[in-house]
Amino acid sequence: MSVVTVQLGQCGNQVGHELFDIICSDAQDGQRRLYSTASCERFFHHTTHGELVARAVLVDMEPKVINQSIGRAAKSGRWRYGDTSYFSQKQGSGNNWANGFCVLGPRHRDEVEELVRREVERCDRLAGLMAIMSVAGGTGSGVGTYVTRCLRDIFPKSFILNHLTWPYGTGEVIVQNYNSVLTLAHLYQLSDAILVHENDTVHRICSQLLNIKHISFGDVNRVIAHQLGSVLQPTLTADSNGVYSRNPIGELVSALTCHPEYKLLSVSTIPQMPSSSIAYSTFSWPGLLKHLRQMLISNSKMEEGIDWQVQLPGASERTRSLIAPSFNTSLANLLILRGKDVFSAETGGFEDPALYTSWLSSEEAFNIWKSPVPFNKYEKSATLVSNSQALLRPLDYMVGKAWNMFASRAYIHQYIKFGISEEDFLDSFTSLEQVISSYSQLC
Repeated sequence: MSVVTVQLGQCGNQVGHELFDIICSDAQDGQRRLYSTASCERFFHHTTHGELVARAVLVDMEPKVINQSIGRAAKSGRWRYGDTSYFSQKQGSGNNWANGFCVLGPRHRDEVEELVRREVERCDRLAGLMAIMSVAGGTGSGVGTYVTRCLRDIFPKSFILNHLTWPYGTGEVIVQNYNSVLTLAHLYQLSDAILVHENDTVHRICSQLLNIKHISFGDVNRVIAHQLGSVLQPTLTADSNGVYSRNPIGELVSALTCHPEYKLLSVSTIPQMPSSSIAYSTFSWPGLLKHLRQMLISNSKMEEGIDWQVQLPGASERTRSLIAPSFNTSLANLLILRGKDVFSAETGGFEDPALYTSWLSSEEAFNIWKSPVPFNKYEKSATLVSNSQALLRPLDYMVGKAWNMFASRAYIHQYIKFGISEEDFLDSFTSLEQVISSYSQLC
């Protein structure tokens, strides 16, 4: 089954390119025929000349980034984008969600829908659609949200996964919190799951784990793509009977989003290190999983600086929000292990009922996928996709900042002139306050 990716805006197109590049490299690395076949069927189709063409649609309101992505992919000689699978304009969205959602999205709806339909028709079977976008600017957030709504209308029974890049807390765009609130509130009604990467976290990984001195957006995007690829590449699941799983998005959604109030997913991957150090490093499954479990419990986003003081509360301490405010309660977790001796890894620590909310058994809340094939040059690697309170603090911070601006009516006129009213803002705030309340009360 195949995944059709829709890359939206500058960030979405840059992350999407890095993702396909990593997936292609991983699939073609070494003697792994079944794995490679499953991966290529999932993300590429073959031309009559045997070329790998990404199952992707590229959308931006400016041509520069799309042209760069298409050129870089073709230059790699390993894969490319389709000759007519992109749409761009020359005006941009001006970092305004309302311009993207109310004006540019509807204006170009027919062309974008036709591109997606054509890509879907190339699939023998559709596993789902994945929209990759930022929440800070105008095209990724505004047009991206509108395109997601169109996808939901055209493919009402297909799985839709939105991958969102959250902006730096210090700010890239003055109205980024408005754009983020409007994007998240609308996507919560449309998407089956929302997978989030925070730029601040990824930046720290580049600095502290990868030892990159002058960090570029390319460095950040490669880390995001590595983590995303480690989730989406083929694995063996509990009921796949030794065959690589067919539907990564459907299985991701069924494993992690069991309730419509809880759709926010975070990702942690271990180990992460400079490529020059990988050959000189050895890892054991007990060591990797011990660190990853503590990262989950303490809501540490990377293995550097894990807070080992945070412990699971006892059975009598179920009112965790009062007793253990630093403890990260999970609704569901998906553990993905890749590499050598993967079937000997002991994962019982992730099945502890104390990790999870009291109204879901740990047997239902925890899933594990495995693959004996190493990923992206790491002999052993573990990725945890978590539906937990991990994103609660950044979400609350973002909504609070947006509300403070809204209370003084700052920049509201820039949205009203494109068709977004104050009532639309209030509806979005109300929707996200409900999400914050739901995650706060997980216990």
